[in-house]
Amino acid sequence: MSTLLYRVGSAGAAHPWRILSLWAAILATAVTLAVVAGGDTRDDYDIAGLESTPGTHLLVDRFPEMSGTDARVVVHSPDGAVPAAELSSLSGRLADLPGVGFVAPPRLSDDGDTAILDVRYSVPVTDFTGSEGTAPLEAAAADTRAAGLQVEFGGEVHENDSAPSGSAEAIGIGVALLILVFAFGSVVAAGLPLLVALTGVGVGGALITVLAALTDVSTIAPTVATMVGIGVGIDYALLLVTRFADGLRDAMAPREAAGYANGTAGVSVVFAGSTVLVSLFGLRLAGLPVYSSFGYATFLTVGAVMLAAVTLVPALCGLAGHRVLGRRGRTSRPRSAREPLTARWARRVGRRPWPWAVGALGILLLLAAPVLQMRTWPQDAGSAPTSNTIRVAHDLVADEFGPGANGPLLVAVDTSAGVDPATVAATLAADPGVARVAPPLVNADGTAAVVTAEPTTAPPDRATTDTLHRLRGALPDGVHVTGVTATFVDISARLAQRLWLVVAVVVALSVALLTVVFRAPVVAVKAAAMNLLSVAATYGVMVAVFQWGWGAGVLGLPGPTPVSSWVPILMFTILFGLSMDYEVFLLSRVREIWLRTGDPHGSVVQGLAATGRVITSAAAIMIAVFTGFALDANVTVKMLGVGLAVAVLIDVTVVRMVLVPATMALLGHRNWWLPTWLAKLLPGDGVTADRSSVAGSPVVPAR
Repeated sequence: MSTLLYRVGSAGAAHPWRILSLWAAILATAVTLAVVAGGDTRDDYDIAGLESTPGTHLLVDRFPEMSGTDARVVVHSPDGAVPAAELSSLSGRLADLPGVGFVAPPRLSDDGDTAILDVRYSVPVTDFTGSEGTAPLEAAAADTRAAGLQVEFGGEVHENDSAPSGSAEAIGIGVALLILVFAFGSVVAAGLPLLVALTGVGVGGALITVLAALTDVSTIAPTVATMVGIGVGIDYALLLVTRFADGLRDAMAPREAAGYANGTAGVSVVFAGSTVLVSLFGLRLAGLPVYSSFGYATFLTVGAVMLAAVTLVPALCGLAGHRVLGRRGRTSRPRSAREPLTARWARRVGRRPWPWAVGALGILLLLAAPVLQMRTWPQDAGSAPTSNTIRVAHDLVADEFGPGANGPLLVAVDTSAGVDPATVAATLAADPGVARVAPPLVNADGTAAVVTAEPTTAPPDRATTDTLHRLRGALPDGVHVTGVTATFVDISARLAQRLWLVVAVVVALSVALLTVVFRAPVVAVKAAAMNLLSVAATYGVMVAVFQWGWGAGVLGLPGPTPVSSWVPILMFTILFGLSMDYEVFLLSRVREIWLRTGDPHGSVVQGLAATGRVITSAAAIMIAVFTGFALDANVTVKMLGVGLAVAVLIDVTVVRMVLVPATMALLGHRNWWLPTWLAKLLPGDGVTADRSSVAGSPVVPAR
């Protein structure tokens, strides 16, 4: 692979305009396909195997006007009671909207100043894209607002339209550019990784839009893919540009330096990117189509970014030449004989590895401790920004009708099986966790009925989940508890069950890939173990920041909120791949030096010295990008941004600077132990970053 990438890099530097034209054509083609044949993102929660799904299907078959999505219109009067005539007029306008099957009679608060109108649709929320569902509701409420009444909206229709803001990308990219300028001292060198990352992300984003026309893609999947794509794209390009600059400083011609960078660092990029792609396959095991869409979207983006890095970077480096070094770098002067700080640090850790290893392990376990209290719940209107209508509606309902009114349980009754809806309503009302039960609604032919029950507690509360389980155990056959709250409880339970399967498969695949990369099973297993510790520590910080509310105010949240159910598995697969990036970057250099010198301790010191600056810069960029996403208004995106930023910080400090050198010093030659039988099975010679392994490769002649 080194020889192949050397030739690709050398040819790209020799013919840069051909490569640039090729990528311009690829980007233009992808964008054209997206415009012509692209689809819209949507969240589909009709999931086979959930306990709530049979109830949904029963309503679809027998009670279609109650089977689709829902909206909630909350009307509040600041001057007293809400006029009944205005509510009646609003109900009529809502009933005439496309797709609406039923509008419940207005429900007034005890003091009469707030009313709820529940709107049931006969179509699923996936039938609406963008503002197709929200715009008619807003139009229907225009006259009510004109009458001086406050109107806010909740329910699936508006919550499904609460897409990420998109401002996070600009913040992350801006900070990343500043870090790159500081790291390289050259605007040319700083702009090059950014250009490569944005090109790959642009192609990936266009392909995601095309994918959305073929299958359901979650509304936040493109944002997650962009977040990861920008981070890894800049990292990969940064590694290649750094190696190119090293080659120039060693008196190589730009073309030779580009080939050298691609044949050494490019191998690390390919293996690191492959690890991310392999990790993303774990999302398929979550058992939810929406998770598969996260995996597909991020896979496309990371794949495009990785391909752009090993082809576009050499071409741009060939064009830039010595300008990559900046004015200071082009001035010939002897290199400092002073040993780098990272080398001195690695040597200090290596002299007394046990205390350092135990200390690092203790820090990770301390950070991970809160994970034992993790409580997950899908994104909830109660954690939305206070300026958002879904949050205002949520607060009005909770204040006037009780917290459980924000998460009613929809009970579907198959009356053809001999079940009496009135008996079901009585059973629901007898449960201590139920605050209110609405009168049963029966369909036209009397074969199905719907009973709505409101818990005494808010949807994310554990008590609401306990109430749901009690009701399901008490209700007879032919009765199914469904609705948004029940579906979210079932989704959270499934994700909690599947987490361990995803972890096992992703870890096994990563260990296998790293064993092939480094031909060292001990290194591979040790890397996986340290990454698991890093992920656990990140989960613990997430619980403290969000669930305990330690960072809620700083992040613009009103208070403590459960960790989103979407986050743990999604973050694990992404984090495991990203952590392996730094492992490959560092250990490829360590292995190169160990193969040359046979010194297991010195190779760690020199490897860390050679990669410390680039890994630190790459991590700083990653943290900047992810922190930008932490400022997004979408709570799930915010949690992912915080989690990924914290994870990279932990990985590049505690793990990469302490635990890795300490454990490698303890194991010594055993790090690179390889059984004879396994050596015969493994392909090639593993990843190498040695200049001698590629410098002799034939150069593609220029034309």
